[in-house]
Amino acid sequence: MTFEQIFINLLNGISFGVILFLLASGLTMVYGIMGIVNLAHGALYMVGAYVGWSVAIQHGFSYWMATLTGGIVAGFVGLVMERATLRYLYRQINEQVLVTIGFIYVLTNLTQWIWGPRPRAPFTAGMLSGTIQFWGCSYPIHRLTVILIGIVISIAIWWFQEKTRIGAMIQAGMDDKEMTMGLGINLNRISVILFFICSFVAGFAGVIGAQLLGATLGQGFHILGLALVVVIIGGTGSVGGALIGGLILGIFDSFINALVPQIGMWAMYLIAVIVLLVRPQGIMGGRMK
Repeated sequence: MTFEQIFINLLNGISFGVILFLLASGLTMVYGIMGIVNLAHGALYMVGAYVGWSVAIQHGFSYWMATLTGGIVAGFVGLVMERATLRYLYRQINEQVLVTIGFIYVLTNLTQWIWGPRPRAPFTAGMLSGTIQFWGCSYPIHRLTVILIGIVISIAIWWFQEKTRIGAMIQAGMDDKEMTMGLGINLNRISVILFFICSFVAGFAGVIGAQLLGATLGQGFHILGLALVVVIIGGTGSVGGALIGGLILGIFDSFINALVPQIGMWAMYLIAVIVLLVRPQGIMGGRMK
């Protein structure tokens, strides 16, 4: 491969990895503090992608309005899921898995009823069209924007966790939920806020991910599988691990599809197997108990 090919594939991998990070960060935070395995997280990504397409393409609003609307709609859908069922299933992993898989089918069928079965092609804002030249390479502006958005969101999540009172409570709850509640902290209220934020980020990721992947009905399962691999690589409950895992998986996917596309569909899951064999708790996960 030439330098230009390596550089472009690297940037492509980072942009895809950013989307996986945004999705996996919410997945791992919800499990870390609430103990909820939300397999419908990928379906929230799908909802955000379709809502963003509708706002930006069908109704002609700005791309940034589409990202905000997609996130908000996914946030409220997630909140309804949590308030209606998941809050009653604390520590009931089997029930959580069954219920959230059921939500995937419900949301997929509702999406098909509203938007139809036809996939939506990747879309982006007019202001983000075109390419930019640097280091002798030409690269799409919209992909570079995805990377920049990922950097901003990563910093925002870090600031929220490390510099705010609610973030400190969330970290305490992820470390020891019973002790945190024993200190008088209302984790139930914080859990509602957290679930909405994580669902919002999933929908937001769906809209910016639609620039690369479009919007399809099968995303609820496909993108979820990749997000779970990211969580396995990075470590359960670690947002930093989700960032590392997302970048590793995104870059690996980009190069493997460029070099050996025949094995691209299953090679990413091989990484999860290797990590489970070498370090079962993930790169930044805590010691297995």
